[in-house]
Amino acid sequence: MIQEILLAVAGAGVAVAAYVGAAARVVKQYERGVVFRFGRLRGEVRAPGFTMIVPVVDRLHKVNMQIVTMPVPAQEGITRDNVTVRVDAVVYFRVVDAAEALVRVEDYRFAVSQMAQTSLRSIIGKSDLDDLLSNREKLNQGLELMLDSPAIGWGVQIDRVEIKDVSLPETMKRSMARQAEADRERRARLINADAELQASKKLAEAAHQMAEAPSALQLRLLQTVMAVAAEKNSTLVLPIPVELLRFLERATPEPAQPPAAPPSLAPPPLPPVEDLTGPSVDPAPRETRDDLAA
Repeated sequence: MIQEILLAVAGAGVAVAAYVGAAARVVKQYERGVVFRFGRLRGEVRAPGFTMIVPVVDRLHKVNMQIVTMPVPAQEGITRDNVTVRVDAVVYFRVVDAAEALVRVEDYRFAVSQMAQTSLRSIIGKSDLDDLLSNREKLNQGLELMLDSPAIGWGVQIDRVEIKDVSLPETMKRSMARQAEADRERRARLINADAELQASKKLAEAAHQMAEAPSALQLRLLQTVMAVAAEKNSTLVLPIPVELLRFLERATPEPAQPPAAPPSLAPPPLPPVEDLTGPSVDPAPRETRDDLAA
C-alpha cells in the first residue's frame, strides 16, 4: 500500500515537472511575449522574466524591442532638375507595440524596408541636386515623416532616417569640378581687382603727399638706394633727380635747319626739243609736174 502511494506521488511529481517544463517560458529583457490561445490574442503582453503558458493550447511569440538598423538599397532616380543620381540610406526603427506588430502586418521588417525604398525614390523625384548634396537634414526629416505615418499603425516607430551617399555620373562630376574652378577663379580675380583698387588709392594719396612735400620724394629715393645696397653690395646706384633731366632737356638748343627757297609763281621753263625730222622739202608746182609727164 505504501509502495503504491509512493509510486502515485512519484508519478504525480513527474507529471507536474513535465507540465511545468512544457509551460515555462523565459522572456529576455529586450523582448516582449505575445500569447495566442487557439489563434486568438490572449491577455496582455508578457513582461520580461519567467512566465507560464498552457501547453498545447497557447503559443508564445517573442518580439524584439531593440532598435533595428536597416540599410536601404541604393535607389536610382531622376531629380527635379533632370539629373540621374543613385542614393542609398539607412533607417533606424523599433517596435513600440509587440501585439500590433504581429497582428497588423505579416512581416514588419519587410514592410518597413519596402516602404523606405518607395519613399526614397519619391524624395529623389521631388528634390533638386543641390538639395541632395547640401540640404540633407531637411530631406531626412521629410523622409522620416513619410515612413512614420503608416508605420505607427503597425506598432513600429521610426526613430531616424539618414541619407548615406549620393552617387553622380562622371560627366556631372566633371561639370561640377569645372564650375567650382570657375567660381574660385572669379573670386580670385575680384580679390586681385580689389587689391589693385586699394593700392591705386594709396599710391594716389602718396603722390599728393609727396607733391605737397618734395623732400619726401628724396627720402623715399634714399630708402630705395639703401634697399638696393643691402641686397647687392657690388652695385653702385647714382640717383639723378628727374627735374635735372627735364632742365637739361629744355636747355639743349635745337639744330639749325637750312632756309627753304621761296616758292615761284611762274612755271619753270621747259627744256628745248631737238628736231629729228631734218630740212623740210616743198612740193613742186602742179604745172611743172604736168610738163614733165608730157
